[in-house]
Amino acid sequence: MSLSESPLALESLLAEGPFPDCGGLAIFGGTVRNHHEGRSVLRLRYSAYAPLAERLMREIEVETRARFGLPYCRVVHRVGMLEIGDVAIYCVTRAAHRAEAFDGCRYVVDAVKHRVPIWKEEFYADGSSAFVDGCCINPELGEPHLHAHHHSHA
Repeated sequence: MSLSESPLALESLLAEGPFPDCGGLAIFGGTVRNHHEGRSVLRLRYSAYAPLAERLMREIEVETRARFGLPYCRVVHRVGMLEIGDVAIYCVTRAAHRAEAFDGCRYVVDAVKHRVPIWKEEFYADGSSAFVDGCCINPELGEPHLHAHHHSHA
């Protein structure tokens, strides 16, 4: 599974193998930070359209392996409520050399952020919340984004 309501396990991604032909291993972990554009963030919630998100994440992995010549590429993403410091996304790539592993890892994370229907709602210290620009389901249509909307949780 690409999406998980439970904490993500990096160890399971690293255990898939072995890859004796790969000298490069790149790992990216994205964690929840306590601020966004000058506002104090308390926690956030990721929601997704799971059937499409799962399919697109698998397609991005396949595309990335082909584009960068990677024997291994995996990405997983949390959904649900996350606290500050929780890991929201892990990406692991393996390649013969570090350059391809690094480049592939960056490509996957950016592709997931822009193409997969996963939405981030931030909850702020002032009691308001907002959806953050991110997901773009069809880049050919001029990159429509969710626009932040604010509402109070009074």
